[in-house]
Amino acid sequence: MLPSQFGYRLPAEWEKHEATWLGWPHNKSDWPGKFAPIPWVYAEIVRRISAGEKARIVVESKQHERQARAVLESANVELISVEFYIMKTDRGWTRDSGPQFIKSAGGIRQVNFRFNGWAKYPNYKKDRNLPAFISRKLGLSSFLPGHNGDHVVLEGGSIDHNGKGTLLTTEECLLDEQVQVRNPGFRKDDYEEVFRDYLGITNVLWLGKGIAGDDTHGHVDDLCRFVNEKTILLVEENDSRDDNYRTLAENKERIQAFRLEDGSKPEVGFLPMPHPVIFKGQRLPASYANFYICNSAVLVPTFDDPNDRAALGIISEFINDRPVIGIHALDLVWGLGTLHCLTHEQPAKPG
Repeated sequence: MLPSQFGYRLPAEWEKHEATWLGWPHNKSDWPGKFAPIPWVYAEIVRRISAGEKARIVVESKQHERQARAVLESANVELISVEFYIMKTDRGWTRDSGPQFIKSAGGIRQVNFRFNGWAKYPNYKKDRNLPAFISRKLGLSSFLPGHNGDHVVLEGGSIDHNGKGTLLTTEECLLDEQVQVRNPGFRKDDYEEVFRDYLGITNVLWLGKGIAGDDTHGHVDDLCRFVNEKTILLVEENDSRDDNYRTLAENKERIQAFRLEDGSKPEVGFLPMPHPVIFKGQRLPASYANFYICNSAVLVPTFDDPNDRAALGIISEFINDRPVIGIHALDLVWGLGTLHCLTHEQPAKPG
């Protein structure tokens, strides 16, 4: 039996959470030469999340937990809403290595896709154990999604969804056959079958390429996001000299033909891009679309950029049932990801 046959679906991020999973930072090679401020950025994120739900933090050891506790206490985080879980990881970008939580009237289960280090990095074998670890700790049964005899590879940052059956993704990430190939030979219909069977998705909307500087090769959570069941926010670039200009214009054209699961056209809003963030000669994937919707707030990465204020205002227009809060992410993005990449929501139980 498949999850879809039991009535399971992939809930939207804005639905009620029981908790958010994070991996406390420890791999200094993710932020070479700039690791010192990263735990303090995490502390501010945990402070905001734990105001409305549990923050479940994966740490390397008891000593690592003590270090995390000391930082959180200094940042005035209420530890009553923070739980620590000891598991060895390679990195800790839980959005991508964690499970997909699916929900039905009967409860919560997991879909444990395979993680392979974004089909790029060799040090991922500890991270790929995270879904099974969470399943054991929470006592949740899980599905292992297979297709054509293989365990399907999928990262959480490569998809976004509205909780009603429509999913956003990119061709660059899932279909490219030469760079960071996740599932060799997969076509659109293969993915759409997997999404339908395991996540309850009936409608897949395919964008083209992701943003410049994206180390994942096209994750949609830097590009285009649902903010409610009917509304999509897409990043846009108005400077024709920028590397993103042509790519984002092409996606803007595609989105005009999009239809939701009920056949209606989505409402579409547009987010500006910050000016290029470059460090040590490398363009970084700075994007306001990498926001995270938790119970108590919408956390939005900011970059000391004139467009910060505009992005916060636009998101506030579409999500007005909780405050929209900027989180300084200039240091964080040196790790090639920001808020959405390092968080993973666990939905509240039904009822």
